[in-house]
Parts: sequence; C-alpha cells; structure tokens
Amino acid sequence: MPWISSPPTLTGRIVELSPLHPDDAAELSKAVRDGDLHREWWTSTPSPDDMTADIAGKLVQAADGTMVPFVIRAATGGSALGVTCFYDLDPTVPRLEIGYTWLRASAQGTGANPEAKLLLLRYAFDELNCARVGIRTKFSNTTSRAAIERLGFKRDGVLRSHARLRNGTLDDAVLYSALEHEWPVIRSVLGNRVERHVSLN
Repeated sequence: MPWISSPPTLTGRIVELSPLHPDDAAELSKAVRDGDLHREWWTSTPSPDDMTADIAGKLVQAADGTMVPFVIRAATGGSALGVTCFYDLDPTVPRLEIGYTWLRASAQGTGANPEAKLLLLRYAFDELNCARVGIRTKFSNTTSRAAIERLGFKRDGVLRSHARLRNGTLDDAVLYSALEHEWPVIRSVLGNRVERHVSLN
C-alpha cells in the first residue's frame, strides 16, 4: 500500500494543487510554451511534444508509490500553470522531497510558487508528520539556490557530476532540507510572501 494512497487536492488563494491526470497533457503542453521553459539549457522541463510521455512516466511512479505528482492550477479560473511533485518517499522516517517543479513564465512572480511550496510543506509537516523535507537543484541554477536558501532551507551537500544538461555538460546537484523544528519559521516566511501577493490583487 503506497504511503500517500489518496493524494489530496491542496487549495490556496493563488493556486490549487490537484493530482496529475493524463487529461492534463494538452493544457500543460500549452503552459510550457509560455516562456519556452523547455528550451533553457539548464532545465529538465518536458517539451510540449514530450508532455504526454512525461505525465505517463510520473503516473507509473505514482502507481508504484514512489512519487505523488500534482498539476498547479490558478485558484481563480483553474488554468494550468505547471507541475510539482513529492518524490523520494520514505514513510519509515518519515521524509520526502519536493521537486520536478516547473511554472509557466507568466505565473512566475505572482505568488504561485511560494504558495505551492507552502501548501506542499504544510501537508508534509502537518498531515504526514515528516521529520525532513528535501529540495535539490542544479548547481548552475543560482537563482533557484538563492530562492531555496531565502526560505530557510539548509544546504546539506553537493552531488558532484550528478546530471548531464541539455548542452551536454555535467552539473552538480545541491541538496537542501528543512527539519520539523524549522518548519514554523519557513511557514511564516512563505505565508508573508503569499500575503504580499494577495494584497496586490
């Protein structure tokens, strides 16, 4: 029996995270074209043509109990904004990681990403009682590393030559984590960021 056998729908004021479904492929193919995210040399975001296969692969892992993929939707209107996942699930600790996240360009800077993280972390720490939640990013993605560190995640280490990028070069992976006792501070930081965006709308 998978640890998270019935993935929830997590609803906020800016975004809603719902279990990924094969029927989401057309909308997500359109979303990834917003900013041509898949063309960036440092990203592993699927291309529009590969979206159906990418979703199918994630759903195979979901059926195996090794991943919980979500589609990120606008809370108002319901348009697809991107994807995020729980993975590396270990209920014996318990711990998990958040990753495989991408967000259409027009949704970046709107509060969608911090609220998605807030919803995921709230579920992980408050509902699943996780002792640890991890996030990893590529060493070359300095913007992502800075954003993770601003949230209050601690850097655990580096996996050298962990991934080959689209341009053929090898890149390191940087591992971060938040522990249960660090969650209240991170929750406050994310909550304040979401509030600022909500107040602007």
